[in-house]
Amino acid sequence: MAAIHLPRTIRIGGGALNELPEVLCASGLSHPLIVTDSWIAGSGILERVESLLAGAGIAARTFTGVVPDPTVASTEAGCAFLAQGNHDCVIGLGGGSPIDSAKMIAVKRDRAIAVRDLKAPHQEDAPGLPIIAIPTTAGTGSEATRFTIITDAETDEKMLCAGLAYLPQIAVVDYELTLTKPARLTADTGIDSLVHAVEAYVSKRANPFSDSMALSAMRLIWANLPLACADPGNRAAREALMLGALQGGIAFSNSSVALVHGMSRPIGAHFHVAHGLSNAMLMPLITGWSAPAALPRYADCARAMGLASDRESDQGAVGRLVEALERVNSDLKVPTPSAYGIARERWDELVPLMAQQALASGSPANNPRVPEAHEIEDLYRRAYA
Repeated sequence: MAAIHLPRTIRIGGGALNELPEVLCASGLSHPLIVTDSWIAGSGILERVESLLAGAGIAARTFTGVVPDPTVASTEAGCAFLAQGNHDCVIGLGGGSPIDSAKMIAVKRDRAIAVRDLKAPHQEDAPGLPIIAIPTTAGTGSEATRFTIITDAETDEKMLCAGLAYLPQIAVVDYELTLTKPARLTADTGIDSLVHAVEAYVSKRANPFSDSMALSAMRLIWANLPLACADPGNRAAREALMLGALQGGIAFSNSSVALVHGMSRPIGAHFHVAHGLSNAMLMPLITGWSAPAALPRYADCARAMGLASDRESDQGAVGRLVEALERVNSDLKVPTPSAYGIARERWDELVPLMAQQALASGSPANNPRVPEAHEIEDLYRRAYA
């Protein structure tokens, strides 16, 4: 039996952003706090959102202090800013960092609870302020998930926080906001959403609903990611990637992610590698290591992505999948940790800690092949070069 959780309202399609005032009013919301970062603030997107709201008579304030890989300190600053106004909801505007920040700010508010006390395995289901998510990247799927990631700067740990409290009430998914994304960001977020879909499908917690979302996401992402990277203005490819990212988010929010995510979070925390890029660094290696424990499931992924026919054996299909993941990393210029510039000595020094943090997140336990600490350490060492 599976419990399925989705945003109450999803507005999706080109121009959906224009409906933001309408969806807020329909939910009885009129005093939002907008949470975003300096890039969105300077891009013209924030000004557009503020103008839309002001034109509808909706009074909004904006917090622009979001940092990449949001920290406890940055979210605490957002909570303090929230407390200075009379807000009835929080809008996350941007990529994964602003949306994740908005989630924590909405849930924590002025509550006397430390963020680290909210990390998994704790489940936070008591609702905070309503969350409205407006993604400007096709990648994290955070607009449809009951998770947020906050970094503890004191321990360099990316803390997974889970529960229904983090599930947005409203998602406004407008692919036109992604038309100006540069190729590197398009590639990294696109592979991130592909990893969401594949891990949701092979996860031990997969179910028929999440399976349908995951397979559809794979079809959309794999075919359209190269097109969007080569031609950023390709509207059909951008729309497909946005839908694929949303479906991938729905899929893993209603099943789970697995070993790739468990191992990628410590890389991001310790070496400040973008989340999608650290996923991409690990995806071919971890897929090859995990696949023997779930050949039919990984073969389904290969077939959904158009890499193998129904007549080909599962073993053959999985071989094509691993080869294709290695090839797309090469085509999209995904570096190894070594090529990224991470020092070998520092990497080796942190491998045991990163393995402990990966296991503590709980994600590796959902993997088809569940690793022990020494196996994760070995995989980190193999991934380096």
